[in-house]
Amino acid sequence: MTATNDTTTTTNDEPLARRASIVHDLRTIAKRSCRSVFREPEFFIPALIIPVFFFVVNIGALQDFAQSSGVVTDFKAFQLPVAIIFAVTGVSRASALVVDIQSGYFDRLLLTPIRRPMLLLGLMVADLMAVMMLAIPVTALGLILGVEFGTGVLGIIAFLLYGSAWGLAFAGFPYAIALKTGNPAAVNSSFVLFFPFAFLTTTFLPKEALTGWLATVATYNPVTYVLAGLRSLLSPDWEWGELGKGMLAILLVTAVSFGLASAAMRGRVARR
Repeated sequence: MTATNDTTTTTNDEPLARRASIVHDLRTIAKRSCRSVFREPEFFIPALIIPVFFFVVNIGALQDFAQSSGVVTDFKAFQLPVAIIFAVTGVSRASALVVDIQSGYFDRLLLTPIRRPMLLLGLMVADLMAVMMLAIPVTALGLILGVEFGTGVLGIIAFLLYGSAWGLAFAGFPYAIALKTGNPAAVNSSFVLFFPFAFLTTTFLPKEALTGWLATVATYNPVTYVLAGLRSLLSPDWEWGELGKGMLAILLVTAVSFGLASAAMRGRVARR
């Protein structure tokens, strides 16, 4: 095999495909994935209804009790981060990835020189766009209902990005399931993984009000620290300690979820 003028050839002078740049690989996958987001409006309706439903119902049912007991000063502000977590968790293009696997399109991608990590990172670009499209209206609803951000406009932007970072961190789990099973039913049920995280934490009460085994579980639940980080952005000052602990929790979940997704990717490539 010889190379002349940066063009790789075989001994029969037949050109082989050359790798494009990382940016080109990422842009190629991301462009297709982002276009498909807008072709599936039915994806956003239930994903938006669930957080709005819990936000409104929890406020209507528990606000007077929570505030009169003195446990929570502003229950609307306390619940808005919970609504954001529900909005962004489980949002991914894993279902579309399953379709590509079943149709054989994903196997054809594996035959190209495209870098394997870009197959997931390109999908994550679309995921980021999707979670932002869900987080913005939920946050807007909170502002309409009177929630105030003590950290101002920058706090609102940080709130959206912080919540979106959690959404991307959790997205690795459905991708791992998609790559491992290629089964749409298994991917759709991946949201069930989140329920223990969602309710065994500070969803309804601050951590200092929890007792017994629930307080113990909440201490080790990463969502506890993500919620604390989001809630800190509603306070008058920037609480860097809470933000840092929440970001550390996000990074740890990212390492686990995308470690599993990468292992599933290697397994699928090996089986091809």
